[in-house]
Amino acid sequence: MSGGEQQMLAIGRGLMGMPHLLMLDEISLGLSPLFSAHIFQVIRDINARGISTIFLVEQNVKMALKISHRTYVCKEGRIHLEGPSGN
Repeated sequence: MSGGEQQMLAIGRGLMGMPHLLMLDEISLGLSPLFSAHIFQVIRDINARGISTIFLVEQNVKMALKISHRTYVCKEGRIHLEGPSGN
């Protein structure tokens, strides 16, 4: 499977247990920009449908800010900034 297919499978497996909180770490790592955009749209849809709250750790800040409701910026293990994402 491609990297994008693996990420989609990981999200699907995570949702099978119908969790209240789905934690995703660097979901776009190693993916093409086109597939990254698709993955972020899937995450947005999951959250919009109320299926699960998403806790996303991501270095692609622009994409993460577009789909998030609230943002926390951590440095050296501590929260330095927090607030609404402004999407």
